[in-house]
Amino acid sequence: MLIHDAVETHFRLQENQKKALKRLRITTIRDLLYHFPTRYEDLAEGRHVAELSKGETALVYGTLSKLKARKAWKSKMPMAEGVLTDESGSIPIMWFNQPYMARMLSEGMPVKVTGVVGERSGKPYFSNPEVEKVSSIPTALFGDSTDTDNGPSRFPVYPESKGITSRWFYHALQRVFGSGILETLEDPLPPEIRKRYNLPRLESALVWVHTPQDTQDSVTARKRFAFEEIFGIQLRKAQDRAKHDTHDAFRIEPQQKDINTFIGRFPFTPTKAQDRAVEEILDDLATPHAMSRLLEGDVGSGKTYVAAVTAHAVVTTPPKRVDGSRQDFGNLQVAYMAPTEILATQLFESFIEYFKDLPIQIGLITSSGCKKFPAKVTPNTWTTISRTQLLKWVKNGEIPILIGTHSLIQKTVEFKHLAYIIIDEQHRFGTMQRQKLAKKHDTLPHLLSMTATPIPRTLALTIYGDLDLTLLDQMPTGRKSVITEVVPLTGRDDVYTKIRRELKAGRQAYVICPRIDEPDPDKIGAVMAKAATTEAKRLQKDIFPEYTVGLVHSKLTPKKKAEVMDAFAAGDIDILTSTSVVEVGVNVPNATTIIIEGAERFGLAQLHQLRGRVLRSSHQAYCYLFSDTKAQKSMDRLKALADTTNGFELAERDLEFRGAGELSGRRQWGMSDLAMDAIQNIKLVEAARKEAQNIVKSDPELKKYPTLRDVVEQYGEIHFE
Repeated sequence: MLIHDAVETHFRLQENQKKALKRLRITTIRDLLYHFPTRYEDLAEGRHVAELSKGETALVYGTLSKLKARKAWKSKMPMAEGVLTDESGSIPIMWFNQPYMARMLSEGMPVKVTGVVGERSGKPYFSNPEVEKVSSIPTALFGDSTDTDNGPSRFPVYPESKGITSRWFYHALQRVFGSGILETLEDPLPPEIRKRYNLPRLESALVWVHTPQDTQDSVTARKRFAFEEIFGIQLRKAQDRAKHDTHDAFRIEPQQKDINTFIGRFPFTPTKAQDRAVEEILDDLATPHAMSRLLEGDVGSGKTYVAAVTAHAVVTTPPKRVDGSRQDFGNLQVAYMAPTEILATQLFESFIEYFKDLPIQIGLITSSGCKKFPAKVTPNTWTTISRTQLLKWVKNGEIPILIGTHSLIQKTVEFKHLAYIIIDEQHRFGTMQRQKLAKKHDTLPHLLSMTATPIPRTLALTIYGDLDLTLLDQMPTGRKSVITEVVPLTGRDDVYTKIRRELKAGRQAYVICPRIDEPDPDKIGAVMAKAATTEAKRLQKDIFPEYTVGLVHSKLTPKKKAEVMDAFAAGDIDILTSTSVVEVGVNVPNATTIIIEGAERFGLAQLHQLRGRVLRSSHQAYCYLFSDTKAQKSMDRLKALADTTNGFELAERDLEFRGAGELSGRRQWGMSDLAMDAIQNIKLVEAARKEAQNIVKSDPELKKYPTLRDVVEQYGEIHFE
């Protein structure tokens, strides 16, 4: 048996098992070895039914039968009941006020039941226990759960798929271990690094993670594999950056007086954080290598200002050669990429305001059309033009600033001298999309990625390890914090009264719903989520008939969405009912109130983004979180939002509440659940980053570490080949 052998060459698999392994992305023996348990069941804690006594809290494995829903004889309370059976006997189970349990569970289902043992008529029963489906009964696998000689006392529970169970994985891995394959494996972690951080060898770690004898075994093994993965990612990022720095870029050194003159056009004084961000970016632009920087700023912290000032510097400054001499390229160009058409259009309009007194052409390209500023006839406005004409002017350099959506990376979009790429809400764009835009050009453009979604520092250091980080950690002077309240169902009328007061004062409001349309009523639980279409009608008819209620969502055409947003921005719509399509970048300063329906269905970062829609002026803003959840964890998360206005602090809280995998999307970042959980450990991340940078600095191609080089291959291609 060899590490890269296909699993099916050594195991007789049924068709459903093959499909299950494919869904789990397990094709080789290595994949099997690195398919780690998500948790371990301590069999020593398990009890037999025959051993149970009144008043104790017990854990029992068994199968379910005789499930049914009914009403209690005297109180008529709805309830569900069933019977739990193990090899020693049976015990009744009752779920009071939970009749749906009879539908959620099924006859013969193997389960783990945890709860308090009650007594009725001298006989024990489980009252409202927690029930968790398991793939198989551990005693059936290991024999008597108290006899640990027949197997490990900790039963590994693996990520499963229909057709493959934890029991199958346990036996398959025992067979792999018995083949002697572990002795042939080369450890990718250098010995000096293992010694420095007290990490076990690969062979030991694999045994400990799959069959730990105690808790410390599994903790130590998982620490090692988490370090290995983050170390591999950091190596790839360090290689990317080293390769990136070998390419020439336009050297841009603007005159400070020109910068100051442009800044003086803004009707506000920039914050110290904005000044610092502009300075760091201008320093990068002056180097012979392309900038790669992430600008992370809270909602309303002024990232667009930083983008505008630095874009102005690029398009108005003659660049230098690498040797420092001036070179006449004509106009250098800036590409500003936004995730949605609404945001791209708003950025275009903002840049029109910033550049209205300057002879600088600005273009907009989206899927629904193209625009150019200034217009040929009226210099203070824009005109709609054909895509062909816009592309022609971009290609010959007549339009130095082009703003757009994904349309910017189409093959038909060609720049003459693209020197600077700005990507807004960059977490919404994949790495390949960013590189596709940059790789169109011989001279590498400078890259500024921006996000208003605060990212925990450990996550930023890991997934953006090839980018320098700038934080906008100050809010503009005069901005008031949003007053946020968690509102129970009984508090709706009071909130509507408060909103009516704001509307009478000439303000506007958002109402955000989790879904677009009403769900199928036959789907259990689906009616719990409010629909924007239905809510807009209800608000207009029953709650605010004297005001105008608008509706926007992702199913509308770009043209219709633009019409609604324009009407809202102009004040023709008083209340905008929407889905989270307004989450990013929408800027209507007169909107001071936002209601978020079903708030528990959104993540903290997304709620913070939505709340930021009313943080656009010096007026007091309000955010009302409507929720009917009774889950304590959900309520704790909503309370954290109400108590915290700092997005960076909130990101850390979100990491604590939900875990990194759910927070940022394991699949999005290409990281395992183990690594996503490990990034909560700042020391581990920083150690892996430091070691990776040191190795790449002395050996960028990892010639001295061939095994490590093979591991790094799985984290993607080095860009800018």
